Amino acid sequence: MKIKAVSGYTCHVKNLSKTIKFYEALGFENRKQDTNHATLYSNWFWIDFLVIGKDERTESSKDASLGTGISIYLSVDNVDEFHAHLLTKGLKPKTKPQDQPWGNREFTLRDPDGYNLVIFKRK
Repeated sequence: MKIKAVSGYTCHVKNLSKTIKFYEALGFENRKQDTNHATLYSNWFWIDFLVIGKDERTESSKDASLGTGISIYLSVDNVDEFHAHLLTKGLKPKTKPQDQPWGNREFTLRDPDGYNLVIFKRK
């Protein structure tokens, strides 16, 4: 038996409206939202965002550093064009597009809670 697919994941956040605005600027679609929870989609892949301390599922995160050790890879057709697009939305990527020795062209963007988003295209 094996895992069929990775469908989504959950991130704990401080400010839900700021997080939603950020991910919508990336092109995610907000399909479900209430006061302390939102689910945003890119095609079939989803991310649940839960406000820390407002949901029992976030109790263990109250003292944790958000975003630590997490890198989320988002595939795009053209890394340089996507980088330029984000700049027009007022977002400030952490790095510029670069060719990497492992075969990707990529750059890194941090979300409002410190999660690293690696925007990439395999060469």
